[in-house]
Amino acid sequence: MKDMNVLVINCGSSSLKFQLINSKSEEVIAKGLCERIGIEGGKMIYTPAGGEKQEKEIPMKDHTEAVRLVLEALTDPDTGVVKSLEEIGAVGHRIVHGGEKFASSTLITDEVMEAIEGCNDLAPLHNPANLIGIRACRELMPQTPMTAVFDTAFHQTMPEEAYLYGIPYRYYEDYKVRRYGFHGTSHSYVSHRAAELMQKDYEDLKIIVCHLGNGASVSAVKNGRCVDTSMGLTPLEGLIMGTRSGDLDPAIVEFLCNKENKSVGEILTVLNKESGVLGLSGGFSSDFRDLEKAYRAGDEAAIRTMKGFAYRVAKYIGAYTAAMNGVDVICFTAGIGENNPLIRTMISSYLGYLGVTLSEEANAGRGEDALISTPESKTKVYVIPTNEELAIARETVALV
Repeated sequence: MKDMNVLVINCGSSSLKFQLINSKSEEVIAKGLCERIGIEGGKMIYTPAGGEKQEKEIPMKDHTEAVRLVLEALTDPDTGVVKSLEEIGAVGHRIVHGGEKFASSTLITDEVMEAIEGCNDLAPLHNPANLIGIRACRELMPQTPMTAVFDTAFHQTMPEEAYLYGIPYRYYEDYKVRRYGFHGTSHSYVSHRAAELMQKDYEDLKIIVCHLGNGASVSAVKNGRCVDTSMGLTPLEGLIMGTRSGDLDPAIVEFLCNKENKSVGEILTVLNKESGVLGLSGGFSSDFRDLEKAYRAGDEAAIRTMKGFAYRVAKYIGAYTAAMNGVDVICFTAGIGENNPLIRTMISSYLGYLGVTLSEEANAGRGEDALISTPESKTKVYVIPTNEELAIARETVALV
């Protein structure tokens, strides 16, 4: 692989995460986070490899200012990791929604920017922020090549029967209403890593990836292509998540609008921000560390919530086993998938029909690549920490 430093940028509506990665060694040279951009109480966290973590409160009126602070930190004479911006060979931007326009990562041009903007109404919270990040970087590093890596691209191989909804076909023709799926960079990285760990050809495997974090999704990857995924037109569909409801009867929206005298927009805010495990637990917590503690203490709300979450994941694994007519390996990834042995055990308890048996000892680990099924298990089960930043850096180098 070409030896260059790649800056990976992930812009949220009021935040900016970054990593500087050396493409040859794939080591993280520096990483950090800008929080509360455009809001009072702005904060920047910066950690150079092998150095002290630095936190400072600093107001950032917009993303351009945040990017400027990031570049200043990276080139700081005392704590920086590069002498000048010329040592950064490329910038890879995470873009949430590429619609049908992008089935793979791409070099950023004015035309690409326009096309990303065309997807704004499909991801109104994320895409505009992603674009602000690109503009800020282009302004400060006009000569540096930049790439867009899309959350939706990996899922563009889904067949029609998987991505179309049972609504009038004209809505697809006119407005592109269909299943898109998200977390694609993570699903791609983890499914490829599973094939590596099994020492099997990626294109000969049937893989189910369970990306379980505050946002959660499952994907079915058959012979190297994604054939289905649980998130839909937006990230609201699919599993019960931290604060998102996941699948529900669409008539509930109108029913609640009438009962609570609220608008559709207000109820959608409830479904996105007040539902999921937070809502199911009666507002107790959206954090699985709190839930697990309460579950073990016999708290009814926590038991109800953990069981509901695990059940929904197990149902999707069953559905995707059917979609692929079998499964060779099931992978757990992201914050909960990597770090919560109890949830993995609860989900796996439904998978006896696949001959799944977990090793109690192996399943007790957290946060590193591990085969957690027993040698007798007919279907292999792995924990594979996701690394979306590294995946973005690899795609960027391949394009540049």
